[in-house]
Amino acid sequence: MLIQLCSADGVTGFEGHAAEVAKKLLTPYCDLVEIDPCGNVLGWKSCGKPHAKTILLDAHLDQIGFMVTDVLDGGFLRFTQVGGIDPRMLLGAEVTILTEQTRYGVIACTPPHLLAAGEQDKAVPMHEMLIDTGLLDARSVIPIGTPIVFAQPPYELAKGQITGKCLDDRAGFIAIVEAMRKLQDTELDVDIVVCGSVHEETDSLGALTASFREMPDYGIAVDVSHAKTPDSGSDEAFTFGGGVLVGMGPNLHRGLTNQLLRVARAEEIPYQIEVMEGNTGTNAWDMQVVRSGIAMGLLSIPLKYMHTPIETIQLSDVEAVSDLMAAFLKEFHGEVARK
Repeated sequence: MLIQLCSADGVTGFEGHAAEVAKKLLTPYCDLVEIDPCGNVLGWKSCGKPHAKTILLDAHLDQIGFMVTDVLDGGFLRFTQVGGIDPRMLLGAEVTILTEQTRYGVIACTPPHLLAAGEQDKAVPMHEMLIDTGLLDARSVIPIGTPIVFAQPPYELAKGQITGKCLDDRAGFIAIVEAMRKLQDTELDVDIVVCGSVHEETDSLGALTASFREMPDYGIAVDVSHAKTPDSGSDEAFTFGGGVLVGMGPNLHRGLTNQLLRVARAEEIPYQIEVMEGNTGTNAWDMQVVRSGIAMGLLSIPLKYMHTPIETIQLSDVEAVSDLMAAFLKEFHGEVARK
């Protein structure tokens, strides 16, 4: 499912292809699934009990990418970023240009032989970069405003590990789908709304509109966070393969968080605690203040190389997230302590 969903393009603001795939994957486990006017994939599963509380499970479908800003002679494109991208990694990258007929390009880089003295150690600003399409008629076939994505397909890096673009946050959405699969024959006490949201990488527009529409009593956002690598700061990264990250911070409901932790311990689901001093940088922050407020929890998947074309996850961590959500919802009656 991950490879299928990550193979679907969905730059922020252009998530339609990814949304259609996500809708297909979610449909077997909900009573109804639709794509709303904002572009979110929404799925509903009713427990059938009167006055039941509602919990919304959210993971975003959009991915970082680029947009064409100008078309030059010789088939070269100027471009800008959509979402946060480090320009240091772009030179020499392969990209897919999402015109009506898909086209390909490479981000041009000057050979080291032609660099002037001292230029080797300088980063090239993104606005000075060019995409070489090889198309002499590029102006007639590539409109300004066309979205662009990294071209690398997802693949298995080692047993149980997947690498590729947009695992942030397609892995989170698949964790929710897998949790819903585990719950399909379970009698629940709450209604569930699943949201594959759009626009998270820029403004959380999708999660905001879906939360405003559904007005849930509780919400759990599922996203990714930084996994440890040899060059990562030990205080800002977590064990790769260490299980689900349970967020704990000022905008996350302490009672809901504590209940998630209690279930993880009781079910022996591997977990780590992610302490967040302020803005979580996820949809959880924005969803919390919709209407009169939503009691929010946050679960994350350790991920290496965030916002690159080689994002890498351990499938066991995705499984831990889905296991925790499923176990929590099986016993959730719609009430948690305030603290």
